Amino acid sequence: MINFDFFPSKRLAFYMAKLFLTRSLAVVLSLVLVLLALNLLSESGDILAAPGNGEGALWHYATLRAPQLFAFALPFSTLLGALIAFAALNQNSEVIAMKAAGISAHQIIAPMVLTSIAIAVLSFGFNEFVVTKSNRVLSAWQNNDYKPVPADSGISSNVWLTAGTDLIHARLVVRGPQGARRLEGLTIYSRPNGVEMQSVVSAERAYPVAGAWRLEQVKRYDSIANVSRFLPVATAMAGIDPERFALAKVTPDEHDFFDLRRLIAQLQGAGRATGEVEAGLWHKLAEPLSTVLMPLLAATAAFGLARSGKVLVRAAIGMALGFAYFVVDNFALALGNLGAYPPLLAAWAPFLLFLLIGEAVLVRSEE
Repeated sequence: MINFDFFPSKRLAFYMAKLFLTRSLAVVLSLVLVLLALNLLSESGDILAAPGNGEGALWHYATLRAPQLFAFALPFSTLLGALIAFAALNQNSEVIAMKAAGISAHQIIAPMVLTSIAIAVLSFGFNEFVVTKSNRVLSAWQNNDYKPVPADSGISSNVWLTAGTDLIHARLVVRGPQGARRLEGLTIYSRPNGVEMQSVVSAERAYPVAGAWRLEQVKRYDSIANVSRFLPVATAMAGIDPERFALAKVTPDEHDFFDLRRLIAQLQGAGRATGEVEAGLWHKLAEPLSTVLMPLLAATAAFGLARSGKVLVRAAIGMALGFAYFVVDNFALALGNLGAYPPLLAAWAPFLLFLLIGEAVLVRSEE
């Protein structure tokens, strides 16, 4: 019979939680350092190629990239940390001693699950206040070829939209409360017949003015006459609302939960499809909670006799279950982005599925 008094021993609970937490932190720090070193090796050439960049730019890249890598590696690290802890407990016959004392499998993993819930809460806060900002700033910096970008928190990069038959691209969009308040690196591809490009207008900056846009440092290329003209100032894009640029590209990873909800409401008000953004919104909750699953999926390494020689096999099964979750989660999110799955199902179905699988495995171990 399963005993649901999860914490019969305070000392044992702290021991299990400490074992899980220290192993997980050691793994996540190791992974972040290795991945960050590899990232710096691959990107340092492009960073230093930009005029004015030096060693300080490399450190700036590291401070922006490290939070992303930490958020990426944390669920994997809790899985590996739980596996390492469980394998050691099994190998040293500590699990057998606990079960001989009348402690159930649920009681053994309960301190780890409680610790992983605390990790999930901290991870959500870290993602909301640190990772989203670093994603936004780093994306804008990369799309600007590692040249300086405006010091503004409301920045979108590499934004495309259509105006009739014309194509419009903005390298950077600096947002304000009423939509875009400034565009950097604007290019307008004019196609009056919808097929052939007849002219290209590029501008260093653009500002909304009285139902149109004021362009500065303008270059106009006429493909028919093969002539280029340079103008200090010009007016273009009449009738294009600044809000269109703010809503043209909404990346869930670059916005916090509440800001994303506001943008979804604006997109719905504009009659735009919001399936992909809604899936990203709910995944902001489901992704940190994946750490709660990891002790449950790794528990296969804890049970069974160490002398049977199957500890490594059980650890491999736990690792396979954990990595299968990440594969299914990414696959479901991709289907949600394509509209094949409803947003709620895309975000939560993998979590609920593997929660049931982990619980079934644990109950089987209990029996």
